[in-house]
Amino acid sequence: MVEAINTQNTHRETHGFQTEVSQLLKLMIHSLYSNREIFLRELISNASDAADKLRFAVLSNSGLSDKDAELKIRIEFDKDAKTLSVIDNGLGMSRDDAIEHLGTIAKSGTKHFLDSLTGDQARDSQMIGQFGVGFYSTFMVADKVIVTSRKAGLAETDAVRWESEGNGEYTVETVEKSDRGTTVTLFLKDDASEFLDDYRLRNIIEKYSDHISLPIEMKKQNLDKLDKDNKEEKPSDASPLPIYEVINKATAIWTRPKSEITEDEYKEFYKTISHDYQEPLSWTHNKVEGNQQFTNLLYIPKRPPFDLWDRERKSGVKLYVRRVFIMDNADMLPPYLRFVKGVIDSNDLPLNVSREILQNNRLVEKIKSSSIKKVVQLLEKMAENDTEKYEQFWDAFGAVLKEGPVEDHDNAESLYSLMRFSSTHEGLAKQRVSLKDYISRMKAGQKEIYYLTAESHASAMGSPHLEFCRKKGVEVLLLTDRVDEWLLTAMTEFDGKKFKSVSKGELSLEGIEETPEEKEVHKAQEKDFESVVKQIKTALGERVSDVRVTHRLTDSPACVVTENDAMSLHLQRMMAQAGQKMPTPAPVLEINPAHGLIARLKNEQDDAKFKEWSNLFLEQALLTEGGQLDDPIAFVKRMNHLLQG
Repeated sequence: MVEAINTQNTHRETHGFQTEVSQLLKLMIHSLYSNREIFLRELISNASDAADKLRFAVLSNSGLSDKDAELKIRIEFDKDAKTLSVIDNGLGMSRDDAIEHLGTIAKSGTKHFLDSLTGDQARDSQMIGQFGVGFYSTFMVADKVIVTSRKAGLAETDAVRWESEGNGEYTVETVEKSDRGTTVTLFLKDDASEFLDDYRLRNIIEKYSDHISLPIEMKKQNLDKLDKDNKEEKPSDASPLPIYEVINKATAIWTRPKSEITEDEYKEFYKTISHDYQEPLSWTHNKVEGNQQFTNLLYIPKRPPFDLWDRERKSGVKLYVRRVFIMDNADMLPPYLRFVKGVIDSNDLPLNVSREILQNNRLVEKIKSSSIKKVVQLLEKMAENDTEKYEQFWDAFGAVLKEGPVEDHDNAESLYSLMRFSSTHEGLAKQRVSLKDYISRMKAGQKEIYYLTAESHASAMGSPHLEFCRKKGVEVLLLTDRVDEWLLTAMTEFDGKKFKSVSKGELSLEGIEETPEEKEVHKAQEKDFESVVKQIKTALGERVSDVRVTHRLTDSPACVVTENDAMSLHLQRMMAQAGQKMPTPAPVLEINPAHGLIARLKNEQDDAKFKEWSNLFLEQALLTEGGQLDDPIAFVKRMNHLLQG
């Protein structure tokens, strides 16, 4: 049904869509969604949000509810006109609101999202689902869309009509509308006539929107079968008024007992609040009673959103107070759980709660603490009982979860058990080792958990720092996420075992003794190379802080390390890349006395060549660590010169 409106003396303008919207519309019109029917779910979800916003606005301005206090959503269709309308009496939009919300996308990261599209239809449709551009999905089924809306509190003459055919531009004009709220009317494509069928529409609503807490109404069919009590008396010459019936449960899903909610209902509710067409990976539904009463229904998605690493991004948790919507993206979970979607409904918070109150409220802190524990427990259960599902979670969100121990000391121990790392343990894939697994495989007498930070798994596996550990059969954790260095500031020990970097200080595998023969050989080598060490140190000058003989190497001639209390070379590079350069000590160069090139250096009589070789060993070691040379041209010339003899 298209609402009759007065368009006289209106101010009509034509606008071009924001570039990003135009690109999205092209994708939508070509039906990137795998099933077009979800457009109705998106429109109903938007209508429900409008009702939630009105409820919240009425708290501070009761006059906004007008005479029409019963909030509802109505679905109407006209087969002759080929139109389908979704009508709500929620908050509504002003002219400026329509331009802002329907002509632009205010989400941060939009450009990154568009840059991520590949042209692969299946993959890109998943990206669009994650982005949540629900309103624009209407152009998959409609040649034209008209939105007529009046914002609560505005005069009847200040309504707005927004119209577009999805061709790169839209028009807005000021019109009259007798009641508040929004009507979205779709002029359906010829191949979308299925959405003009009463049974089909009811089926879609029951499938996707049964959990919506507002009544969703449709015109009742077969009026001749209605009970007489439901009929309104009308003059004989008047057509009977249409009678509408509610076709959804109209009860907030989180308020219902878990035993009454089906798995499909949980999944469809997730899709509605997340605008993700994929099912969630898992969820937890809890009702807390006692001194404080609240309910949370929290979901773990299957896939990360494209803007997961946007530090301004809030968690997708909606806050309700006594089933009255308060705000989207409420700060009810810490940043390391920003991937979690869901709702939290409190019986005790004030209805006028603001973001400022959320940050300094004792009741809020209790809700946050309980909700965090429920999510952590959900992940612990997943990790213990469903390894495959937890691996899927870790691939998507593991690097974000690693922020947790630094931010959340109260749950740090539980979070440590959820961490997964790559490892040198034979046969293990990347990112699959728990700290518990590592400890179970520790060598007899081993007292520390050994790790190595690196730019990538490949560079870590090729690091000379692993050579001695491999020789001794000692497992090393390979930490290759950028967040790992930050994680290590909090994660200093686990189950009584301290963490030890194999690239810092003089390596001593505490508890794993050298054989008497090894000790004798090492002692003799250190004495034999005393003069070489001094000469290398003189040759390199300020490029190194120290030079020493090492026994951590078996195949490489040299490596660089930092002292135990110094910033690792990997972290130094990360800080520099972030533009935070700071004074850092020169590295320590360690030489392998058993390597042929070092033995050759010991016998070098030409001081100039000795210096060249010393610089070459240092630069090779720096490159092996993933570092960059200040003068790569000099390195190449030096290497070529030495190769020529």
